[in-house]
Amino acid sequence: MKLSQFRFDLPLNLIAQNPTKRREDSRLMVIERHTGKIENKHFKDVLDYFDDKDVFVVNNTKVFPARMYGRKEKTGARIEVFLLRELHKTNRLWDVIVDPARKIRVGNKLYFGDNDELVAEVIDNTTSRGRTIRFLWEGTEEDFRKQLFDLGETPLPKYIKRKPDEEDRERYQTVYAKFEGAVAAPTAGLHFSPELIKRLEIQGIRFAEVTLHTGLGTFRPIEVEDLSKHKMDAEYYRIDEEACRIVNTAKEKGHRICSVGTTTMRAMESSFTSDKLLKPSEGWTNHFIHPPYEFSIADSLITNFHLPKTSLLIMACAFAGYDLMMEAYKKAIKDKYRFFSYGDAMLII
Repeated sequence: MKLSQFRFDLPLNLIAQNPTKRREDSRLMVIERHTGKIENKHFKDVLDYFDDKDVFVVNNTKVFPARMYGRKEKTGARIEVFLLRELHKTNRLWDVIVDPARKIRVGNKLYFGDNDELVAEVIDNTTSRGRTIRFLWEGTEEDFRKQLFDLGETPLPKYIKRKPDEEDRERYQTVYAKFEGAVAAPTAGLHFSPELIKRLEIQGIRFAEVTLHTGLGTFRPIEVEDLSKHKMDAEYYRIDEEACRIVNTAKEKGHRICSVGTTTMRAMESSFTSDKLLKPSEGWTNHFIHPPYEFSIADSLITNFHLPKTSLLIMACAFAGYDLMMEAYKKAIKDKYRFFSYGDAMLII
């Protein structure tokens, strides 16, 4: 398929700028793949579509406050530094994106905080905007992490046109987040509150956890018309034996497996056996899922409403079917669903 087939016009007023008052208060569009039926519900109604011993697979990655603002030495120019990933813990090396990049050269020092609590030195250019920096810190690892968290901002996507606040530190994070490493939230999971999870568990539904540290590459624009030529950025993932045991036991007994989010789906589709069972693994995946595609593990998917021409929308179309998904998006715009990270959800069954 071609990239241009995934274009649609989205009114800007449908881009959610804030989360709902309660996580489960968001709306839920339910799409039945085999009948083409589309229903408007609320997220708490997800209880009605799953039975005892069905499994929800979630991504337990944790977002860290990746956006920082520093000053360039001598000139004092304000520089945005977006932390992508830690390259070496002992030497405090980080892969980052800087803006404006033209002002930042190897050897420059950057100062963070009102009293220069952190200092970093640029040691390499990686891309036009990418740099490798070394934080010049001689204290403990615990104190270093505290400084990063104190000086960093919740990395809300740029389409949210406001400064992040204290509420975002909690709400731009799933309630089951455990392992720090993501620079963007696995947004399908943002709709789950502890109360809703408890109600699902009382109903007999089990949860399995995988980890995929969402990077900016997930949201990087696709620049080729032929989707088969697009290359995804690699992201770290981990699937342990306990997750495989829960998923495979349910799958072998004919119970439903629901992937909570496209990141969860990508992790599972990166690690399965010839019998289409989930297998333990750890590493990096650049798996790009686009139509036509035969999914191996999950038979249902919870996802948010995504940007046009993105890998996230393309994966959802691969799962639901292109025509049905594009029909659902037209309905979502007509019915004024809220889009993107803090927006509403879709259940594809």
